[in-house]
Amino acid sequence: MRKPRRALRPLAERLDDRCLLSGYAPADVVQAYGLGGITFSSPSGQPVIADGSGQTIALIEAYHDPNLVSDLQTFDQTFGLPAAAVTVDDLAGSRTSDVWASEEMLDVEWAHAIAPGAHLLVVEAASQNLGDLIHAVDVARYAPGVSVVSMSWGFPETIGQTAFDSYFQTPLGHQGVTFVAASGDNGTAAGPSYPSTSPGVLAVGGTTLSIGPGGSYLGETAWSGSGGGYSLYEPEPSFQYRIQSTGFRSAPDVAFLGDPNTGVDVFETPPSAGPNAGAGSWMIVGGTSLGTPAWAAIVAIVDQGRTLEGKGSLDGPTQMLPALYSLPSTDFHTIQATPPLLPLSGGLSLFGPQPTSHAYVRHRGHRRAGATSSANITTGLGSPVGSSLIPDLVASNITAPNTYPNTPRHHGRRDVRTLPHRLRIHATRPVHQRPQAFRPELTPGVHAAIPCIQGTDLIPPRTRNR
Repeated sequence: MRKPRRALRPLAERLDDRCLLSGYAPADVVQAYGLGGITFSSPSGQPVIADGSGQTIALIEAYHDPNLVSDLQTFDQTFGLPAAAVTVDDLAGSRTSDVWASEEMLDVEWAHAIAPGAHLLVVEAASQNLGDLIHAVDVARYAPGVSVVSMSWGFPETIGQTAFDSYFQTPLGHQGVTFVAASGDNGTAAGPSYPSTSPGVLAVGGTTLSIGPGGSYLGETAWSGSGGGYSLYEPEPSFQYRIQSTGFRSAPDVAFLGDPNTGVDVFETPPSAGPNAGAGSWMIVGGTSLGTPAWAAIVAIVDQGRTLEGKGSLDGPTQMLPALYSLPSTDFHTIQATPPLLPLSGGLSLFGPQPTSHAYVRHRGHRRAGATSSANITTGLGSPVGSSLIPDLVASNITAPNTYPNTPRHHGRRDVRTLPHRLRIHATRPVHQRPQAFRPELTPGVHAAIPCIQGTDLIPPRTRNR
């Protein structure tokens, strides 16, 4: 039995050579959110399991992870998941990062856990530079078959961000694409992050989820680390007119489990360990970057159902987002917002600190008269009630005008990596760096981990009490 943990700074204590899994398993989360047991009908009337089959989820990562396939196989075998169909587009060559590898495995394993029938396209950006990440988005959105793009990273809002909005649009002549991004892990007092505030992006916040025996849903509260707020630069999209009237885009739109204290199991082998089969470890992981690939998987399941009905995949800005805001409240677990407070000092947030200009929520916001739905800047509309949300999105016929221009492919491939916006997107993995190692300019992918590595348990500043 492990000794009680104290909320101090990372320390190491020796454990048995075994690493016992203690986070939520895929079956727990799928059952709690009502994402399992759903079926569609084929054109011939035969039942079809709703698992994302026929759809491609693109996951935008940074650097190459040479252990991706073997780690995913370990994850799948442990939880009885089918083998995943994975394609890796390595734009980084031989460049690797232990930090980003843990983010990549979180994304890959949990996108597959929620939509095990979907094909995964992992686009590994050349670096964590913003230009390289946007280039990877550009590659993904043009890839044949891609219907959803997942981005578990972000950066503080800046006046120049609107120049990138057009990259989160379905390319001309391509099937509909939904773009999904994490809202951040620094709480609403830190302000929203980009690209989650881009008007065409589905922004995902975080919750603290309680699951009972057999995956029963016991309740959910807003996670204090869930990022969000009102954009300083992005105008309020028309689909939000029903819930607020600030004139600015609010985020997140939806929520999913994010609190690392009620986190999930992830298996990962650091690239620095080489092809050593014994170097992998199980971690308990949370953050809004868990909800990002999970919601991307939900979108893939919806698009599977729509394709079977001959409707085609949803376009994010004109169909998916307007449809979500038109759904009945029963399609979501509505979650009360938390005060705009930052997480406890020393939390293992991988979004990094925000500049002081984002130290408070700039716009209070309020509902318009006659509004029929509600949302907040911590958890948005709420977390999914899959059994009703998925069929309702499949049935949706909503299409709103697209008011944002699309960036031609040649522009993205030729110029985006040399844009003057030199911001670097970083992730800091607690295994190797202590939280005080964060620097103000760092704005990484968002997850927190309690790792178990070769019999050594790293005690994080924020402990997990379950």
